[in-house]
Amino acid sequence: MAALARLLIVGFVVLTVIYVSISLYSRAVRRSRLEQWWEEEGQPGDRDTYVAEGLRDYDQSLRRRLILGVYVVPCLAVGTIIYLVNF
Repeated sequence: MAALARLLIVGFVVLTVIYVSISLYSRAVRRSRLEQWWEEEGQPGDRDTYVAEGLRDYDQSLRRRLILGVYVVPCLAVGTIIYLVNF
């Protein structure tokens, strides 16, 4: 039982580090694209406002929620492997 608890704790920490890394990278890529689009569209309005509104839209997007798959997919895979090995 202690081994399972240790696996869960270490796994959660590792998955959290991966999630934060992917999330920060994805947000940085979105920010750079918004800045590029702002320049291509003829610089409509204030750049910081344009980027902030775009990032606010990104925070509510499906892509942002799909990154949570970092937690779901490995947990399902480990659960399936444990089930198949024991039964």
